[in-house]
Amino acid sequence: MEDRLPPALAEALGCLPDGLRAHLLRTQALARDLAGAWGLDTHKAALAALTHDLCRADPPALLLEEARRLGLPIHPVEEAVPLLLHGPVAAARLRALGITDPEVLDAVRWHSTAHPSLSPVGKVVFLADKVDEGKGVDTDPTLQEVRRLLYRDLDGALLLYLGRQMARLLEATGLLHPATVETWNALLLRRRGGQRTLSGGPTG
Repeated sequence: MEDRLPPALAEALGCLPDGLRAHLLRTQALARDLAGAWGLDTHKAALAALTHDLCRADPPALLLEEARRLGLPIHPVEEAVPLLLHGPVAAARLRALGITDPEVLDAVRWHSTAHPSLSPVGKVVFLADKVDEGKGVDTDPTLQEVRRLLYRDLDGALLLYLGRQMARLLEATGLLHPATVETWNALLLRRRGGQRTLSGGPTG
């Protein structure tokens, strides 16, 4: 899937279900392209995108068990919805396999919920994952607009996606992860303060 991966990581990725591996490769291709367009580190973006769902196929109960065993912080929302832990657990596994770059690890850790401190590489990976063609983009006008914004206004695309996701969860009386709410607030406050980042068009 990617050159220079630690053998154990390459083996773990190779054991994932076919559909999940296909999603990872599509996400990786888009993340690499986006990172290049915005002048970011394409290798970091590609590596994080390729590995973000390393634990996505694990049963939720096992994710919760592993998170506890690893001593990871577990929010009550994550305890109630253990699938949200597949990013943090994957980041911990990557570290154990020799991947130590903090941007890569944070991108993997927060790819489900986002986070106020997410780097531009993390934002690229988050959004590339969310607009993958396997996630119904063709039938969702909001996701289509998110995809159109990717090369013009990365933070705008992130805001639009987060707003959609929170609205859907609220409509279903679902739980909101605090990191998602905090990211939404941080992005809005930054924009209202005139500190728009990663907008106005890519480099080159």
